[in-house]
Amino acid sequence: MSSMQSEFAHQGVVIAGGTSGVGLATAIEFVRAGCTELVLIGRNEERGKQAVETVLENAPRAHVEFVSADLNVPESALEAAAAAHRILGSLDVLVCSTVAPYQPTLLHDIDIEQLRDILTAQALGPLLMNRAVLPYMRSQGSGAIVNIASDAAKVPTPGETGIGAAMAAIVTFSQTLAVEAKRDGIRVNVLTPSLIVDTASYDRAMSQEFSKKIFDKITRQAALGLTEPSDLAHAVLFLTSPRARRVTGQVLSVNGGISVA
Repeated sequence: MSSMQSEFAHQGVVIAGGTSGVGLATAIEFVRAGCTELVLIGRNEERGKQAVETVLENAPRAHVEFVSADLNVPESALEAAAAAHRILGSLDVLVCSTVAPYQPTLLHDIDIEQLRDILTAQALGPLLMNRAVLPYMRSQGSGAIVNIASDAAKVPTPGETGIGAAMAAIVTFSQTLAVEAKRDGIRVNVLTPSLIVDTASYDRAMSQEFSKKIFDKITRQAALGLTEPSDLAHAVLFLTSPRARRVTGQVLSVNGGISVA
């Protein structure tokens, strides 16, 4: 067993948004690294079942379960955390990779009634889930949280006023929680990718003439190549491992060189 595998052998890992995209890629990398206790959280039962099967193909002996929950609802987030704790016995790692459908749109073209929903659909789930797992991690005196946001929080881009506000909220509450929770042995960090290939978000961005024009230009700046889900997964594994035991409150861009923000 490699050193990375031994680091995750006895960890209870929860991945919110773990049924597709970055979340699913992260689940696969965790079991490949020796994690045997994993809970995936999502809304769709059928997709959850498929995700569990996909993860188990990479580690047949792992214990992987799916919990259905709408994490934008406080009671549902609390129930999901409690269910994960019952299944795993401990909540050592939380990864929040939840995402809501969003099409880049200039602010004056967005119906004002939609703005509240855009903000809450993106930012509320991670905030509620972080709050829901805190009592378990505090009682253990340890824990590692990685919230996945977006470079929209740091780099102003036309069409991303709504999503930028939501991602900035995730970044700020994560950094503030890192300050609050460090005394309890809990670390909190954030990953901020830009475009991520092989995801629904990428497909949506490239399906509309306005956003495709903007993101085609951005793509040319990714001299190291566009980010893949596995790139985020590898960063998550580092940040949640003992190798990053002194790292908290940090916001790391994983974007292939699109920006240095």
